Amino acid sequence: MRTFWGLMRAYWFSDRWKEAWTLTIVIALLTALSSKAGVWFAVALGELGNSIAFLHDAANTHPLQTILTNAGILVLLVVLKDAGLTGVRNLVSTTLHRKWRGWLNNQFNRALLDGNHTHFHAQHGSVAGGIVAPDNIDQRIQESIKDMTGGAIGLAMGVLGVTTSLYFIGENLIGSSVEVKGLEFLGSYGTAVLAFLAVATYVPLNTWIAIKLGRLLERLNVRMQQAEGSYRSELTTFLRRSFHVAASHGEGVQKSMHDRLYVDIDKTWGRLNIVNTSYTSFELIYNFVGARIVAYAPGLVSFIHNRLDYKGYITGSEMVAQLISQCSWFIHVMPAIATLRANSQRVTELADAIENVQHPREFYQQTGRSDFSYGSQNPVFGLSIQKLELAHQGEDATPFLSAANLRFRRGEWTFLKGESGCGKTSLIKAINGLWPYGRGTIVFPEGVTSFYAAQEVKLQQVSLKQLVCLPGSESDHSDTQVAAALHKAGLGDFIGHLADESREGKIWDQVLSGGQKQKLVVARIILQQPGLLFLDEATGALDPEGKIAFHQAIKDNCPNVTVISVMHEAVAPRSLSGEEFYHSVVSIADGVATKKPLAPSLPRELTTILTQPRPVEDKWLRFRRLKQK
Repeated sequence: MRTFWGLMRAYWFSDRWKEAWTLTIVIALLTALSSKAGVWFAVALGELGNSIAFLHDAANTHPLQTILTNAGILVLLVVLKDAGLTGVRNLVSTTLHRKWRGWLNNQFNRALLDGNHTHFHAQHGSVAGGIVAPDNIDQRIQESIKDMTGGAIGLAMGVLGVTTSLYFIGENLIGSSVEVKGLEFLGSYGTAVLAFLAVATYVPLNTWIAIKLGRLLERLNVRMQQAEGSYRSELTTFLRRSFHVAASHGEGVQKSMHDRLYVDIDKTWGRLNIVNTSYTSFELIYNFVGARIVAYAPGLVSFIHNRLDYKGYITGSEMVAQLISQCSWFIHVMPAIATLRANSQRVTELADAIENVQHPREFYQQTGRSDFSYGSQNPVFGLSIQKLELAHQGEDATPFLSAANLRFRRGEWTFLKGESGCGKTSLIKAINGLWPYGRGTIVFPEGVTSFYAAQEVKLQQVSLKQLVCLPGSESDHSDTQVAAALHKAGLGDFIGHLADESREGKIWDQVLSGGQKQKLVVARIILQQPGLLFLDEATGALDPEGKIAFHQAIKDNCPNVTVISVMHEAVAPRSLSGEEFYHSVVSIADGVATKKPLAPSLPRELTTILTQPRPVEDKWLRFRRLKQK
């Protein structure tokens, strides 16, 4: 699906090809019947016009009845064509639109959310390296796919309509054609030849004008989508950091940012309106000239020389008008084609980005050094890191963090310490295969699952049970298991709401406080029982007592877990009894990570005594001691 035509035909050659082709064939049949009804409509219109023209003719014994009959037939044909065939075709085409869009959405959803972490890698392109990350992926999946599929179906129906109209109307024009004075060498095909010549001259000339305007529309549509996507993305980001903006009184800066982004929308929209208005005016003039001048010209000479009666003249002219209208589909849908091309371009760019990152190592090697190796070993040996160097983009980039040899035993708890920005989080990302540049070998314990807990916890709009079961499925665990995990994490008050997606009209992301969200993380850990646990400032929103409870819950319920934790604290938290939760520390200083065991801690009672301030001595006792000396 990396090309326009590949994107267009993928659904029809997928595992749902029967569904796609059935709907397509039904649309084709309805389109053919609609074109045939167009011929009937032209004939009926000619009959009505003829009955009106000969209203006062002496030979017309039932003039009013003839007019009413012809008018009734015309109305019935309009109902059959527009309300019947066209209406049903619209229902079937919108169903095809819905099915096709759903299939495409599913394909991109699966591709982005695969085990390769494609959604992450696809957003890390580099302009310097010539690999540009797709902007506003959400807009491309939601709006661009929807508009592209709808536009493509409309375009296909237009092409089919032209084909069937050429056949049915052309057949009728040839059958009713008469000789034209001055063009006797054409024989009885005179009016038909003039009609086809008029259509072949008028339509292509104006189509060329439409293409010129359409290209301008396409460029403006792409620019408009980019501007709209950037503005919406910033609004989404702002709403996520709403508290921080309010706490720092940053509304003024945020407002100026929104104003600046909207200026781009407004300017592009203004230019787009001008071009759209020009195109609409062009189309209206084109339709009038085509239907009332060009369509009536081919049969005029024969009608003047009495070789064609009024009824034949009106019928033939209306058929030419129908033919011009059908052949003008390209002009009528040019704005839609411009939008289609713009949308398909954005979708194929996303497909390209997804395909490019299927092999992350080769992808990042195009813009820097990326030589990470990942393996597995017997779980007894735990997690090993060898000759690790982390760097930024660029072949000659100097590593900002190196670790010669780090080993984490099964059940060992290690915390990472170092100044802000030294690379603690980058190290955890590299271990999990999410740091792009550098080199090194990471060997995981075989068959052990890992869990990553970050400081910021954003909750999806799902039920409480689904939230606790993440990243697994709610079907993997019983209600009893989930309730037990919530109780152990200190969220027992919410056990009665496992099936609820909201509480008192608010989703769980709004109901739970920052501390409760991190307790929810504890419940997930207890439920999942990971063998490797990465805590990236996961206790940042908790007070000292909450941090102790966080660690104690994991210690009590996950006895064999290996923990690697990033904390800002210089000293790791201890249990209430004074015992260390952590066995070792990785210190990062001057770009080098070294690991050493924690020094044995003093008993809590002695530590308490030594840290207490000395009481002020009684002045009289102090005087007596001095006197004795």
